Amino acid sequence: MNKSGTTTRADELTCDQRKALLTLLCDEDQAVYQTIRQKIIEISPSPATWLEPYLLSDDPILRRRVNELHKTIAKRRTDLDFLKFCLNNGEGLDIEKGAALLSKTAYPDVNLEGYYALLDYFTEEFAVNTSRHKNIYWALAELNEFLFCELKFKGNERDYYNPDNNYLTRVIDRRLGNPLSICLIYTLIGRRLKMPISGIGMPGHFLCRYQSPTESIYIDAFNHGKMLSKQDCIKYLIESGHGYHESFLAPISPRRMLLRMCSNLHQTYVDAGDVEQTLRVQRYIIALSS
Repeated sequence: MNKSGTTTRADELTCDQRKALLTLLCDEDQAVYQTIRQKIIEISPSPATWLEPYLLSDDPILRRRVNELHKTIAKRRTDLDFLKFCLNNGEGLDIEKGAALLSKTAYPDVNLEGYYALLDYFTEEFAVNTSRHKNIYWALAELNEFLFCELKFKGNERDYYNPDNNYLTRVIDRRLGNPLSICLIYTLIGRRLKMPISGIGMPGHFLCRYQSPTESIYIDAFNHGKMLSKQDCIKYLIESGHGYHESFLAPISPRRMLLRMCSNLHQTYVDAGDVEQTLRVQRYIIALSS
């Protein structure tokens, strides 16, 4: 604490004060270590650049504890950034940014700009090679060919409940996802192509929909972009026991889409018995539900 009673920030510490904290961080007494660890977390904004010179320290204890601290501080910042985004944006939030920030809460070192650029690159590659058919069915078939055959995106049926299926950056890395995240990829590419594609949050499944004044085409991105009619969707809803209500086939807002992504994650962590991650995602759900 400083003389005014407020918490001292790391960038306000002298070199000697920082060295003293790092010396105590290596203390063998666990009580001392935990106290100093918490102190450093409280005073360190993210990124905690002052810790970086010690990430490769020759002292194995210092190296291990600084690396753990650095990750903890980074995750704390990404957690706050995502919560701030959820609280400050409405139904029409930027779903790409929201999904990317959600990924960063689990993988704080990820370079989001690189993934935005990669989505741009995918779109440019498709636009250059497409035959530009006026028939929308041909255009969607070509987009399906590009995403699911050339880029090899697919639904992760073998490991459906893997948390990474919900994190946009990991879906792009692995080319694997659940119905919602694969539809998100489809929607983000479609948006860049100026195609009127939106997410449809049916009970038990997630689809995309291409909507124009004359055409309404449902797309099952999890199943290689299979194109469905409205009647196909109604049949699925009835046969799966959900029944049919018109709202089931209405576009879902970006905020509701992000909420559903968090809800999927929450259920995954609950089933895995991961209390820490469950509580983390629960905070996001509360923020998005407010």
